[in-house]
Amino acid sequence: MNIKTYKYPDRRDWEALQKRPEKDFSEVFDVARTVLDDVRANGDAAVRKYGERFDKVAIDNLQVSEEELQEAESLLSDDLKQAIRIAHGNIEKFHAAQQFAEIKVETAPGVTCRQKAVPIEKVGLYVPGGTAPLFSTVLMLAVPARIAGCREIALCTPPDRDGKVNPAILFTAGLSGVGKIFKIGGIQAIAAMAYGTESVPKVYKIFGPGNQYVTAAKQLVSLKEVAIDMPAGPSEAMIIADETARPDFIAADFLSQAEHGADSQSVLLTTSETLAEAVKKEIESQLRELTRRELTEKSLSHSSIIILKNYDEMADFSNQYAPEHLLIQTANYAELSRKILNAGSIFLGHYTTESAGDYASGTNHTLPTKGYAKMYSGVNLDSFVRKITFQEITDEGLALLGPTIEVMAANEQLDAHRNAVIVRLKENKVCLTNK
Repeated sequence: MNIKTYKYPDRRDWEALQKRPEKDFSEVFDVARTVLDDVRANGDAAVRKYGERFDKVAIDNLQVSEEELQEAESLLSDDLKQAIRIAHGNIEKFHAAQQFAEIKVETAPGVTCRQKAVPIEKVGLYVPGGTAPLFSTVLMLAVPARIAGCREIALCTPPDRDGKVNPAILFTAGLSGVGKIFKIGGIQAIAAMAYGTESVPKVYKIFGPGNQYVTAAKQLVSLKEVAIDMPAGPSEAMIIADETARPDFIAADFLSQAEHGADSQSVLLTTSETLAEAVKKEIESQLRELTRRELTEKSLSHSSIIILKNYDEMADFSNQYAPEHLLIQTANYAELSRKILNAGSIFLGHYTTESAGDYASGTNHTLPTKGYAKMYSGVNLDSFVRKITFQEITDEGLALLGPTIEVMAANEQLDAHRNAVIVRLKENKVCLTNK
């Protein structure tokens, strides 16, 4: 195990300590462009070709059938189905509370402005199914899409070597109101949803995590074809802890993040050298019991423990790093959390494991990584809607507001804008006189 420890680094060195794992993505983007162009030109035929090449399976009917959905439910244990239903209920409750109430304001006499939320009509959801079939991601994306009122919800997920989709993914998709499910993975799935094929409908916005090829494909199609949820990178967690924290809790959270992938990153910030050493010993002990040990060890090679002077330094370091997940396990976690400005999701107190947010507490686990928490929110109900504004002006309202518009338009040298007011004010004088 190779977790680096840094003691009381100077603030000038913080930026270097906050670097994420970097890869050269030029080849990845070249592959993504080739597949995207092929699917755009050749539709389902290209999708099937790349399914055979990348997923090693030939698929005749790309869409999951009703019979397959019914079979999936019978394959799951009652315990798992009940767990999924409980998580579904919590996620539904939290996201339903985010519904936007229409705003109507009279900004001036006779001038009324209004805003309402309308759903994105067609959305596409991508759910990975490789080393870990993420049926929890179905909940995080499909539940808010349905609550928002999206008319068409399409989901793509890769099949196994037998041409089957993981039954937990299918059960969760059915429970969450997904209309169409397709056995398509990787770049070709993003291409199919972005451009549309004979089988897959074109959507307006694509959501969901994926490997570096999926990420590259999403970024490329977002340049002109569709919107995407957010830029994405490897998953990450930062833990802020003091001497009151439990080393075994911290180690478990540290490792749970590291097992996401070889390029994931975990960082512990603490004011206690004693805690730092105890956590390292706990990580070594718990690591031996993990089924994904080899992959997790790779992630630990670019994870770190950083000992800082006080709470303020830990808050400042965290804000500069802007973690996807931030766990605060200190005696004063409520007070310290008020100093946090940049984070995807924050987990407060010793018993609030990040796993709760990943699965069942109710918040969304699709979050900004790579420092994007400084400017992006995680997926929420607003991600699936658009806000449209309305304005209505009476003749009296224009008489009052018109001169202001005239002056501004004239000073921007936009005569047609100014004239659109003048012609109305001329007519307005006649109307007002005849009243």
